[in-house]
Amino acid sequence: MADASIREEFFKSLTHDNQIIKVFDLLPEIAFYLKDKESRFVALNRKTCEYLGVSQEEDALGKTDHDYFPEESADAFRSDDFAVMESGQPIENRIQPYPYPGSDRMVVTSKIPLRNDKGEVIGLAGFSREVDRLSGRSGTADQFAEALEYLKKNFNEPINTPELAKIAGMSVSQFERRFRRGLGSSPRQYLLRLRVDSAARLLTFTARPIARISKECGFHDHAHFTRSFKKMMSMTPLSFRKRQQGIT
Repeated sequence: MADASIREEFFKSLTHDNQIIKVFDLLPEIAFYLKDKESRFVALNRKTCEYLGVSQEEDALGKTDHDYFPEESADAFRSDDFAVMESGQPIENRIQPYPYPGSDRMVVTSKIPLRNDKGEVIGLAGFSREVDRLSGRSGTADQFAEALEYLKKNFNEPINTPELAKIAGMSVSQFERRFRRGLGSSPRQYLLRLRVDSAARLLTFTARPIARISKECGFHDHAHFTRSFKKMMSMTPLSFRKRQQGIT
């Protein structure tokens, strides 16, 4: 309790001049931004300014992705924004193409909801970074992206790493090494996160029985589902549903 009090007093004493946000200018490989409930930019670091093609943060404040990116990319970005803010659940380490047509680069993006002192979601924080070394003499960035897209579309089916490596045009060892380097986790851990994220959405927005959700998300062992969900979400599926639906 004392530690939490120290932290609270520290943050209260900070001036409101974006000191913390400016720290992200010291991480040139990270694009960082904050958006409000309408998905408008309210803060961004230098790397995000580069992505948007603006010379300074002030030029982008109050604007949206549609002011800077092709319509299809902007629609997808804003759809993700609203999904995060409506569900209260983050998007973690999602790999996706660079937003401009013709580029073979990939980026890894995470988005987390931001809440006010009443616990209400008021916006989100986003982080993106370019993915390096996903391709090599065998396999290409496009093939790697194809394997990830297959994983995202079929996460509720039995999937093994050799199958994904074959789609990516790599050996199993190459695929696992580049996957971990690019996304910070193993293919199995990433698959588990996709399943838990999907379960969290269904627990929030549907009244389906938990056992049914477990199977629909690829968990054929209910105990494994509960253990995995609790490990990632810090609560059981039932407790999570009650919290999301305001049940006491």
